Amino acid sequence: MDLQEIKNLLTDTAREAGSFIRRESERFNSRSIEYKEVNNVVSYVDKEAERMIVDRLAGLDESIGFITEEETAATADRYGYNWIIDPLDGTANFVHGLPHYSVSLALAKGKEVLAGVVYHVPADETYWAVQGGGAWKGEQQLKVSEAGRLGETLMATGFPYYRFEEVNKYIKILEELMQNTHGLRRFGSAALDLAYVAEGRYDGFFEYNLNSYDMAAGVLLVQEAGGSVTDFSGGDDYLFRGDVVAGGAAHRELLEVIKKYW
Repeated sequence: MDLQEIKNLLTDTAREAGSFIRRESERFNSRSIEYKEVNNVVSYVDKEAERMIVDRLAGLDESIGFITEEETAATADRYGYNWIIDPLDGTANFVHGLPHYSVSLALAKGKEVLAGVVYHVPADETYWAVQGGGAWKGEQQLKVSEAGRLGETLMATGFPYYRFEEVNKYIKILEELMQNTHGLRRFGSAALDLAYVAEGRYDGFFEYNLNSYDMAAGVLLVQEAGGSVTDFSGGDDYLFRGDVVAGGAAHRELLEVIKKYW
């Protein structure tokens, strides 16, 4: 299969899982919430959506591994080809009835993302990209923001909900950005945050303590929309290191602020 065929497959798979999630959102209640660890929630919806996705992709090519949030399949080769799957990015939003969550699917070779789809379930919006083919929302091509000065920007981030060892450094970054941007937003789905950077809604996004499945499809969207993506050190190990800085023209200034404190 070529990358366009992969993209079509990922799009169909994401929308199928999204339809299931949408149906379940109408009858979900708090008794169905489970905890992977303190503050880290999950539900049967995440698990069943992931099973649906893995079942759809598993038979295509047995040499392709899986990196999945709920560990439905655990056959990853970090240096080879992998399907990278987040069946429900923004679970806390979902379980509390906030309509901002997504399905994020990607195909990567090592740390190079080749194709990715982010499906905003409540809005029925599909963001997609293939390497070398641009970034798109449906049939609309995306382009990152041209705002280059922090004082012109709106930034997005995520707050840690466990593993708080680095929180003091993070607060210093937030404090400087609060005073030097149009504001900070925390909507609770890294995949959608990155899609919004690709779309130019946000001028930049940064977060630490992420996993590859949180960001794989989103970072390709940003790159294919003309943006830059690095880890907090300015390197290219974001996918497996777990910290990411993404942006349009403001990426450089945003990274400079982060590196002052990190």
